[in-house]
Formats: sequence, C-alpha cells, structure tokens
Amino acid sequence: MASVWSTRADQEFAGQVCSELADDLPDEDLGECLDDAMDMYRMGSKPRCEEVEYLGMVRDAIDRIEEGE
Repeated sequence: MASVWSTRADQEFAGQVCSELADDLPDEDLGECLDDAMDMYRMGSKPRCEEVEYLGMVRDAIDRIEEGE
C-alpha cells in the first residue's frame, strides 16, 4: 500500500512543480511531460538569453521532480 501512496504523492508533487513552472512561463505551452518539452524545443527559436533561461527553468523543474525536492 505504501507504493500506491508514494506514487500518488510523487504525481501530486510533479503536478505542483509543473504548475509552478507554468506560472513562471505563462506564454509557453509546456504540456504534461517536461522531458517532451525539452525534446521538442527548437534551438534558436528564442533570443539567446531567453533560450538559456527557459531551458534552465525546465531542466531545474525536471531535476526537482526526479529528486523529489
């Protein structure tokens, strides 16, 4: 039973992180899977400084979800 709660808690945490990221990047269509957002991103589609910030924020969110922090 603990694994069910852990999975549910993990899903809720991932949803919270994605929601926070969506608040920080309101003009972006991130979808539900941040790995897909990274994979589908076209380099050079934003000005360089925005691109670095965007990719960093998405990577940080993915890392938070993976680490559970």
